[in-house]
Amino acid sequence: MGKNLNKALEQILSSENRLDIRNIKYLPRWAILGIDVALLIVSDYLTLLALEDLTNRIYDFLSFPERMFLAVGVNTFFFLIFRTYAGLIRHSSYLDALKIMLANFSTFMTLIILNYLSLFLIGERIYLVAGLVFYFLVSFALLFLFRLSVKQIYEYFKNTQKNQNLKKAVIFGAGENAISIAGALESEHPKRFDIRGFVTNDNTRRNIRILGKPVIYNGWKVSDEAKVLNATALILSENTLTAEEKFALVEDCLENNIQVFNAPIVSNYEDEKSVSNKVKSLQIEDLLDREPILLNKENKRQQLTGKTILVTGGAGSIGSEIVRQVAEYNPGLLLILDQAETPLHNLQLEMEGKFPDLNYKCIICDVGNRKRLALLLQKSPVDVIYHAAAYKHVPLMEANPHEAVFVNIQGTKNLADLAVEYKVGHFVMVSTDKAVNPTNVMGASKRAAEIYVQSLYHSASGTETGKTKFITTRFGNVLGSNGSVVPLFRKQIEKGGPVTITHPDIIRYFMTIPEACQLVLEAGAMGKGGEIFIFDMGEPVKIMDLAIKMIRLAGFIPNQQIGIKITGLRPGEKLYEELLSNKSKTLPTHHKKIMIAVDQPGKYEEINESILKIIKSATKLKSHKVVAKLKALVPEFKSNNSTFERLDKDTIKHPTQKKIS
Repeated sequence: MGKNLNKALEQILSSENRLDIRNIKYLPRWAILGIDVALLIVSDYLTLLALEDLTNRIYDFLSFPERMFLAVGVNTFFFLIFRTYAGLIRHSSYLDALKIMLANFSTFMTLIILNYLSLFLIGERIYLVAGLVFYFLVSFALLFLFRLSVKQIYEYFKNTQKNQNLKKAVIFGAGENAISIAGALESEHPKRFDIRGFVTNDNTRRNIRILGKPVIYNGWKVSDEAKVLNATALILSENTLTAEEKFALVEDCLENNIQVFNAPIVSNYEDEKSVSNKVKSLQIEDLLDREPILLNKENKRQQLTGKTILVTGGAGSIGSEIVRQVAEYNPGLLLILDQAETPLHNLQLEMEGKFPDLNYKCIICDVGNRKRLALLLQKSPVDVIYHAAAYKHVPLMEANPHEAVFVNIQGTKNLADLAVEYKVGHFVMVSTDKAVNPTNVMGASKRAAEIYVQSLYHSASGTETGKTKFITTRFGNVLGSNGSVVPLFRKQIEKGGPVTITHPDIIRYFMTIPEACQLVLEAGAMGKGGEIFIFDMGEPVKIMDLAIKMIRLAGFIPNQQIGIKITGLRPGEKLYEELLSNKSKTLPTHHKKIMIAVDQPGKYEEINESILKIIKSATKLKSHKVVAKLKALVPEFKSNNSTFERLDKDTIKHPTQKKIS
């Protein structure tokens, strides 16, 4: 019998069956109002008891139940007026206390008025004024203490909760945003963080306490302060740090196994709950993102507002962002062209939601289809073309060089020729740093396209048909673009690794998608024709370092919890990218981060003939012949880690080699 009783008690008191006050549902409003009324009745009784001990003189014009009913009734009326019952008890704030104070004070003033009206009309008072004062103070105290008690009991159960691993964290910053973040994280359920304190570089806030937590001045490394507070995580709440300061801070934390999280700016969100939900693990994009370039919007507004704009490759990562940025300038008609059906459909749904008043059309078309492009430009005279349609994956194009020719070269030629024919104002081509001293088919095909549009512009310039300004933009890898290394690494980390890197010494330049598209729009507005605009992309990033940081930011230890595997360079891949060839020079522009690459254009007739021969070879699907002719047009094209390397020894130099390099 005793054993059975013990088992029953253990079952009842087990962690699975233990009552958890945090899981109790919110009280309905009528229940809160009922509890408040009960507390008013208690206040009335306490007032009566106090008055009986203090004086024998109690007015008997109304009986005690009648006086109590009148006072409670008036008080309840003001509860309804000020909606004191509408808040959540466990989340009571000073605003709720103020509402109770106003309701009780209004009750006090109303009863005083009724008291003196009764004296004036009947000659006898209903209440002792001292009794009303006592009732006002006691009722407010009980109502306030009830809410405070519920709140504290709830907080106690939250802080003593079991079977939950809270991450001990410090918040970087001690300003209003940091305080709001801390408050939101402390009140959320279930809790994720145990906030240990604040770390700040503001000397005026050192050695104080905020929300009962210590504030430590960041006189040494942040990791040292975090360890003093026994924290294993840092939450960034300041947006005043420069990119270099943030990078150094995060580097210090990651080296000392302190996980880093990013917090939002509280003013951007409606309530604390949304703020706490927005505290996310720091992403690598937050570190690689640089100071935003500030550009003049007026020249782009003149070029785009009310005009007909065509964006090819409009459903891609670059093209879709160009579409979004162009839409902000309210063009007369925006034509979005792509051959990928599903991404284009998804973009159409997005445009319907974000730009309901925009006049736009989504067009399924391959840029290799010249007749369809001609029909499009004939029906809708275009002012500006942003040509972002291209095949860009190096290994795939190395295996399918004819397809690179059809899209990157023939597609560009089709569109450029038609732009001249239909007198398009500006033709802005999106190129890549892989076109500089190319080591792969993809880069060489983009360089061939650059050469063609430059020669076309210079041959038509000054003639009746030469009204189109051809402009090229050239930049490096784009963070978050389709197939880029960052989302690939992220997926590999989510699957538990390994993270694959082709070579331990490989480096790349990076920029964000909005930044790249800003450059494209700015180049289109400032270009006079024939230029290749390049962008100062800052310091290159070692891909090995990038992988290690991403693993650490995800909360893992590189080569222990998440492995790093070296797979070897892919066909056509090189260790580093360049924005300028050895023979090119640069000219400055009005913006210090935007430069013009000066290349000597070739003769259009010779280049056009070479392009036609390349396209003809591609139609016969003869890969080696295609690449051989491409090398003749682009003599700096030297294959790397590719089956086409032997062509570099066999290639006969093109007669115009010196002129088009």
